[in-house]
Amino acid sequence: MPKKKYITHGEGLPNWSNPISHAVVVNNLCFVSGQLSVSAEGHYIEGTALQEAEIAFANFFAAIKNAGFQKEDIVFIDIAFNDLKDLPEINQLYIALFPEGSRPARTIYQAQALPFGGKIKITGTAVKDLE
Repeated sequence: MPKKKYITHGEGLPNWSNPISHAVVVNNLCFVSGQLSVSAEGHYIEGTALQEAEIAFANFFAAIKNAGFQKEDIVFIDIAFNDLKDLPEINQLYIALFPEGSRPARTIYQAQALPFGGKIKITGTAVKDLE
């Protein structure tokens, strides 16, 4: 039977009433729910795509940290945009966050609509060696 841990609250994570876990850990895998530009108080923060991506990534990193993982453990990132014209700017952020040789596999796509009318949603998976 796999060991599971549900991350619903934690340091740096949005505290909101949506019925989700920010992350679920199953053995050595961490699955992170879609992270948005949401404050610690659970309020959507509207901004440019870059500003929203910075907050969404901060929430993503907080989710893996609260789950006991590190940035280096991230193996897959999924980015939904509300407009793919923002991709070049987000690529620059991605390059800064994940230097050459440490970039996770990634998918990108344009979604018709994101929660709160947001511009970016980030989800992904991290894996680490079993201890």
